[in-house]
Formats: sequence, C-alpha cells, structure tokens
Amino acid sequence: MQKLLLLVDKISTWVGQAFSICIVILTLHVSWEVFSRYALDNPRAWAFDFMIMMYGTLFMMAGAYTLAKNSHVRGDVLYGFFRPRTQAALDLTLYIIAFLPGVIALTYAGYYYAAESWAIRESSNITAGGPPYYPFKTVIPVAGAFLLLQGIVEIIRCIICLKQGEWPSREADVQEVDVDKLKEMVHVKDEDIQKLDALITSRRPGK
Repeated sequence: MQKLLLLVDKISTWVGQAFSICIVILTLHVSWEVFSRYALDNPRAWAFDFMIMMYGTLFMMAGAYTLAKNSHVRGDVLYGFFRPRTQAALDLTLYIIAFLPGVIALTYAGYYYAAESWAIRESSNITAGGPPYYPFKTVIPVAGAFLLLQGIVEIIRCIICLKQGEWPSREADVQEVDVDKLKEMVHVKDEDIQKLDALITSRRPGK
C-alpha cells in the first residue's frame, strides 16, 4: 500500500514539475510583450489571453503537486498542536464533506465544459483573432482528475494514521532550509556568526 501511495505522490510531483515550465514561458512572454509594446511600439492583441492561459494552466496543474507535498494553506494555529490521530480525523472529515464533492464536480463539469469548447472550436472573444481556448479548457478536467487521485491517496493516509497513530511517509521534494543542519555541514557555530556580525557592524560608516 505504501508503495502505491508513494507512486501517486511521484506522479503528482512529476506533473507539477513538468508544468512549472509555464512560469518560464510566462516570464519570457511578459518580458517580450513589455519590450515590444514600449520599445518597438508593436503590442500584440492576444498577449493578455496568453497570460491568462499560462497562469491558469500552472495554477490548475499544481493542485495535485501541492496536495502531495501537504503544502496547501491551513490554519495551523490549533491544528499543529493536535495529535496525529486528531489531525487525521479532522482531515478525513473535511476530505469527505468538502474535498470529494467539490473536486468530483470540478472534474465532471470540466469535462463537459471542455467538450463543448472543442465542439465549437472556441477562441478568445476578448480580441479579434484571439488564440483558441479549447486546449486550455481541457486542462480543467485533467487537473481535476489528478487532484482527485491525489485526494484519494490523502484519504487513505488519514485512515492509516487513525489505525497506526502516526502519519505515513510521503514523497520528498524541495524543503525549507534546516538552518541547524546547515550550520553543522559548514562547521559554523553561533559564536562565529555573532563575531562576524560584530565585525561588519564595526566597519560601517560612522562607527
């Protein structure tokens, strides 16, 4: 079971990382559009549509990745003090009441939403000759399916935690820097940092 859970984590991670290229594309596009508009006096009418599609794709396809890393926004003021079983019970309740109905509705409605867009070969109505929308709207049910799959994995994790009293492991990825571990790796002590701070302060102008 644990191997299956980690496999889904890896799939969600791979999908999220693959679509992170949208950030690069969006950055390059906006940079060129600003240059083209103000330096070349040649703005493109469809630039805004393209920005919406790139950001929307990134936002949608990062959902399963973020859930796999347990990184969605949560009110940790009280949650962090709960025992693992209490956390699992709370999460399981919310997954069943809020998550599953919402994501199933998103996937189901998104499929028909995208199908209608493909049927009429929908394109932007913001600008004349705008880019096609139907490939972008296909992202909605696809992202919903990935998010639903990862959500099922998280529900299974909640059940395991309720039985075992601790959370099962999940696929690791980029994490925040562990400052204490970093100090050990580079053999730096707090005293050394304080001496360096004092040295820098003493060499400031006016000191």
